[in-house]
Parts: sequence; C-alpha cells; structure tokens
Amino acid sequence: MVTLTDIERESYKNSPIHRLDPRVKLLFVLAIIVYVVSLPRIHEKNLVRLFAIEVYLLILVLVAGLDLKYFILRILAILPFGLGIALIQPFLRPSFVENYTPYPLDLPFGLSITYEGLAFGSTLLTKFLVCITAVILLSSTTRLRDMVAAADRIGIPGEFTLLLSMMVRYLFLFWAVLKRIRIAQQTRLFDIWNKDVPRRWIIEQVGNSISSIFIRSYEQGERTYISMLCRGYGSGHEKAYNRTKIRAQDIFFLLLSGGCILCIRLFT
Repeated sequence: MVTLTDIERESYKNSPIHRLDPRVKLLFVLAIIVYVVSLPRIHEKNLVRLFAIEVYLLILVLVAGLDLKYFILRILAILPFGLGIALIQPFLRPSFVENYTPYPLDLPFGLSITYEGLAFGSTLLTKFLVCITAVILLSSTTRLRDMVAAADRIGIPGEFTLLLSMMVRYLFLFWAVLKRIRIAQQTRLFDIWNKDVPRRWIIEQVGNSISSIFIRSYEQGERTYISMLCRGYGSGHEKAYNRTKIRAQDIFFLLLSGGCILCIRLFT
C-alpha cells in the first residue's frame, strides 16, 4: 500500500531532477499535458508519438532514482479511471468520424466493434497513461509546499494556490486521524470483510467513521481560520516563499525537453 508518507519521502531524494526549480518542472508537466491533449483524436502516428514521450518520462524516472515499485503502484491505482472510459470506445461510434469500418467479429446483444473506435480508445488510454506518468513524476520529485509556491509564482490565481496550500498542510493530519480510527476499529476486532457480521451494520460503522472525519475537518477548519485571522491573514502579506532564481541547468532541461518533443513531432 502506498501512503502519503511514502509519496512525500520520494520527493526528498537528491537527484538532478529533484534539484530542478519547481517552476521548471511544473511548466514541463503542463507542456507535456497540453501537447498530448492537442494530438489528433485519430491518427496513425499517435501511438508512436505517445510511446516516445512515455519512454522519455521513464528515462527521467530512472535519472531521478525513484522507487519503481511505488511509482508503478501509483500508476496502477489511477489507471482504472481512464481504462474504464477507453474500453467502451470500440463499441461506440464517435460523432467526429463520418465513415466507420466494422471489425469482422460477431458479438452478442447486437454489439459491434469498429477500427475507428479501437484507434480512438487506444489513443485515449495512451494519452491518459502519459499524463498521469508526468503528474506522478512531478509529485514524486517535488515537495508539496514547493509545488504550491511554484504555482503561485508562475501566476496561478491566489485563491487556487491558497486552497492547495491548506490542503497540503492538513492532508497528512487527516490521514493520521483516519489511521487512528482504523487502529481503534481493529483493536475492537472490526473487519469490513467479515462475512459473519451483517453488511448493514458494517456500512453503518463505515458511515460513522466518515461522519467523524467530516466533523473533525469542520472543527479543525474553524480553529485554523480563527488562528489565521489572529496572525494577520488578509493583510496581503501572508505569502512568504523562498524566491530562488532559474539556473543554467533548469534552462538546459527545458531546452532538452522542448527539443525532444519537437523531434518527436517532426520525425514520427
């Protein structure tokens, strides 16, 4: 099981990718996502280009010295969300395609598969895989507070970065609260998969746990907001980040990554 502590521990490693400026890494990931999304929905070179970008990202993962076990587990945890959408595409007929080529396969319930649906589904799944690989690479090589600071410095709206900073600050706190609740339940021999206990009672206990977390979140939010007001929140001086400068290796990484994307675009 990958925990929040494991994810944050990866970002404290020391490697050429970890030492890059957070703004550079954030812009790099945004550029990857924008390029991947801008690719045609159906094109014979889509998979080749996406595969090349995925290989480049995996090379960066190796350079960063990340734990491949945790990296793959995080991808597998998110992949089903895109996999479910991609799997139904071969059975659909997208409106942006005028002519369809049926796949010679007899299926029950009157279902049919088209080549265009297969191409669109495979492209969609590969795009999703490349995007989550880039995002996980960013989160695994950048500390959460540095990521929020980078987002604020590149011009992301202050309200959004404020919400992110509050989430980062208290995410681990509520994770610890959830762990304490789970330990308390286990000491009382509570097992959600116990078949000898009525399912309704188990669902009630899970609901009580979720309600308890929501109540604690509300109370913690009230205390935090009052503390922020007492410390001058709203005066316009609540942001104090370590303003580092862009270095030569940061510019080199941006040029290298931009050149790789350009070569993939031109020579594939």
